[in-house]
Amino acid sequence: MKWQQAITDYKNYLKIERGLSENSIANYTLDIQKLVKWLDSNQINISPILISEETIQQFIYSIAKQVNPRSQSRIISGLRGFFNYLIFEEYRNTNPLELIESPKIGRQLPDTLSLEEVDQIISEIDLSEAHGERNRAILETLYGCGLRVSELINLQISDLFFEEGFIKVNGKGDKQRFVPIGNTTVKYIELYKDQIRVHQEILTSAKDTLFLNRRGKKLSRAMIFTIVKQLTEKAGIHKNVSPHTFRHSFATHLLENGADLRAIQQMLGHESITTTEIYTHIDKTHLTAVINKFHPRKS
Repeated sequence: MKWQQAITDYKNYLKIERGLSENSIANYTLDIQKLVKWLDSNQINISPILISEETIQQFIYSIAKQVNPRSQSRIISGLRGFFNYLIFEEYRNTNPLELIESPKIGRQLPDTLSLEEVDQIISEIDLSEAHGERNRAILETLYGCGLRVSELINLQISDLFFEEGFIKVNGKGDKQRFVPIGNTTVKYIELYKDQIRVHQEILTSAKDTLFLNRRGKKLSRAMIFTIVKQLTEKAGIHKNVSPHTFRHSFATHLLENGADLRAIQQMLGHESITTTEIYTHIDKTHLTAVINKFHPRKS
């Protein structure tokens, strides 16, 4: 078996058996391609079935000089999954990464925006511009519903159930969930949808897509990142802010105001509560408030 054939088969497995999105599949296979490129550059001609732990270890040593521990850990994890697949398909008996340890990394929490900073960024939107109302609706939806970028750009008009107070979201692995939506977010989405979007020429393929670019097509992930970055700079906020920062802030603010962690997990679409705990950073003042409110010896 050659590498490219093995990668193609693995992609099909991830799509059909695991139900992963194209973005997730690309991320999973990128690390395998790095290994293949390294083998080629070092003139090592060996198949995925016969590659040894020693050769993998040499590769890991090589990339350790180029990437940080977190990226190194991700690459090891990605390769381990690929070789587990080969074992599952009975191409191999052992995983060459079985005894290779990932580097120790701390839990890194992304920056969180305060409510004032969220409002500050949104206030920088120029509503006189053609896509001002759209951009406001986008940021209000990111923060108001805690969506991932991929979920936002794929949001359909037919997914909006405003009378019931929910939107239907297609998450990772095409898993659907219903997320509550507040009146403020509803107001800005309807303003954009009913007063701005209706005047656009829309491609047939994007008729049901909520957020559109100037050409009447679905927005790209890169465009959402650009919108957020530009507005953050205009607001003079010196934090590493991305669309995901709004999702993280959504969860953090809910937790700080007393929301149940399990409820936040469902709204974010996390399979594991552990993932939710990572993203819902809470500060010391909130922890103190919890002790003062609930501990029997608070006084």
